[in-house]
Amino acid sequence: MADLDEAELVRRVARGDRAAFDALYRRTSPWLATRLRRRCSDDDLVADVLQDTYLAVWRAAGSFAGSVTDGSAVGWLWTIAANRLVDAFRRRARQERVPSVAPVEKTAPAAEDEVMATRVDQDLEQALLRLPPELRQVLQAMVLDDLSVRQTAVLLSMPEGTVKTRARRARIALREALS
Repeated sequence: MADLDEAELVRRVARGDRAAFDALYRRTSPWLATRLRRRCSDDDLVADVLQDTYLAVWRAAGSFAGSVTDGSAVGWLWTIAANRLVDAFRRRARQERVPSVAPVEKTAPAAEDEVMATRVDQDLEQALLRLPPELRQVLQAMVLDDLSVRQTAVLLSMPEGTVKTRARRARIALREALS
């Protein structure tokens, strides 16, 4: 393959010759990467463009038209690569134009709110501790663990009706303790 020129390699690639494609890639990719890097400093983008270029070469080698690039397979390769680079720049520009959602400014909570939250947390904790263990288990499973009635019944090995009754009794007890 070393004695074949690039145009012949492209013609062989068009016939599905993988060895010719490999030879074409090894011969032209360093040069093509250098030319692309002169136009784009993003190495990842250059690597993507190279991959797209050689994929296009593999797929479209049969359409190689020497008259368009004065018979130069290297010119044909460069045309494909340059077009892929322009497409990549356009994609990037479209992605950058997508409006981003402005983050919501977070304000520090007022000192009164923090004191009230601490107090409510302490009151709630005390009220939970005063509940009978069977009511506390149901409430913890359904509220803290976000389990359904059925999942709580399976977890605690009790009928669903019992879970519903205990959950209602626990909520009533908490409401009375916190009011």
